[in-house]
Amino acid sequence: MALIDFENRLRKRFKHKAKWAKSKAIFCYRVYDKDLPDFPFVIDKFEEHVIAAIDVIDEGKESSKDWLLDIKRIISEVLNIDIENISIKLRSTQKGKNQYNKLDYSGALLSVQEFGLLFLINPFDYLDTGLFLDHRITRQWVKKEALNKRVLNLFAYTGSFSVYAAAGDAVKVTTVDMSNTYLQWAEKNMILNGFKSSKKYDYIRKDILDWIPTVPTSSYDLIILDPPTFSNSKKMLLTWDVQRDHVHLINQIRPILAPGGILYFSNNYKKFKLNIAEIEGYDSIEELTDKSIPEDFERSKPHVCFRLINKKS
Repeated sequence: MALIDFENRLRKRFKHKAKWAKSKAIFCYRVYDKDLPDFPFVIDKFEEHVIAAIDVIDEGKESSKDWLLDIKRIISEVLNIDIENISIKLRSTQKGKNQYNKLDYSGALLSVQEFGLLFLINPFDYLDTGLFLDHRITRQWVKKEALNKRVLNLFAYTGSFSVYAAAGDAVKVTTVDMSNTYLQWAEKNMILNGFKSSKKYDYIRKDILDWIPTVPTSSYDLIILDPPTFSNSKKMLLTWDVQRDHVHLINQIRPILAPGGILYFSNNYKKFKLNIAEIEGYDSIEELTDKSIPEDFERSKPHVCFRLINKKS
């Protein structure tokens, strides 16, 4: 398939998506999602920057500098974006690779807007930018639920859920992640939005699996749990597999959730199946996947999402 086919498809998708995004006051969104088999990119627009990611299966054309340069030129022309503001990211398909791995580090953080809130992204140095666009709707739910709540954000990454919880007037927001880099990034995101109180907002660098048992019962009213699919981090004593381990973690979390408290659980494992039969102590478990996926991700199922409500007594 020729490059002209990719250009025509991208032009058509961008015309539609740009009109939709403008009508919703959305500035960061997915433009193209592996629409053509010969051009299996996901292309996301972050205001005046573009990230185009492709899975590298072999050392064929996906890694060809000339081919990638042609892709960059087309994106630049169609989206009217400076070519210097376009980042092409090659994702390894090897099992066990960490999605947060660092590339050549420049440390450049740029601010983008989402529904009036600001987030720092890094378009160049990591496989992921710092803001997962597919959770745009879920973040709004958290904001609406957060009023006067004690909120816990687990596997917090760069703290976007924490920012939304603070914006929803949570009385306390606790952000937990193993990475010092991402905790610092999360704190910067909070401060960028004016959430600076050390009494209301704390940041904990811990292995979640070790930390949860140390937390007093009924400490939180709203918990966000968005773990990776797989992790073999050197900071963990054991490996993590979301399909294998989710029941244990969800059950372990329940005692620290206040009676009637809410747990939002999500992950991005394509074949994930929630083992409801072994989950204990929740009054209700509702799958919200279809409602949580934004319109610009209609071609894929980037995550699953569930809302669990703890027993009231």
